[in-house]
Amino acid sequence: MKIGLYFGSFNPIHNGHLAIAQFLMQKSLFDQIWMVVSPNNPLKDKNGLAPEDDRLNMVKLAIQDFPYLHACDVEFSLPSPSYTINTLYCLEKQYPNYEFSLILGADNIENFHKWKDYEEILSRYMLYVYPRSNETFEKIIEHPHIVYLDAPLLPVSATEIRTLLQQKMPVAEYLPDLVIRYIEEKRLYF
Repeated sequence: MKIGLYFGSFNPIHNGHLAIAQFLMQKSLFDQIWMVVSPNNPLKDKNGLAPEDDRLNMVKLAIQDFPYLHACDVEFSLPSPSYTINTLYCLEKQYPNYEFSLILGADNIENFHKWKDYEEILSRYMLYVYPRSNETFEKIIEHPHIVYLDAPLLPVSATEIRTLLQQKMPVAEYLPDLVIRYIEEKRLYF
């Protein structure tokens, strides 16, 4: 089975994430896409990060109508911070017959050389890279295992959504209804 691993903080998951996943599934690149919730990305600031269980619950709510999407909490049981190479080894051990690939935003490619064992990742796994708003493929890495996708741009970032929430501005166009309700009930990002 071909699995696309869509790593992210998902703080919160939004319609742009879902649009990218739908685009990739329409391209028939994968049998499933696993939304891997990262509890602690070593290259990101933890300030403003909702609890990992809340972020996982929001992913589950957002994807419940998409049978090809799966919420994955594998990194919750791994040592912190979360290194992608360790996650890949863990998943390969649990699912030896699955073929894993990574789904990344273009912003991650610019910092890919900072990832732990990035050369090992590049040598063993396919990377599918989608554009981010205000990002271009100017600083691309040419490699046979990297595929740059003509995917839709994410309309807004999770950072911008959190700012809108703090300002009590409408976010209905960016978030699934169930995620908005969850955020309101849990008083996240306020």
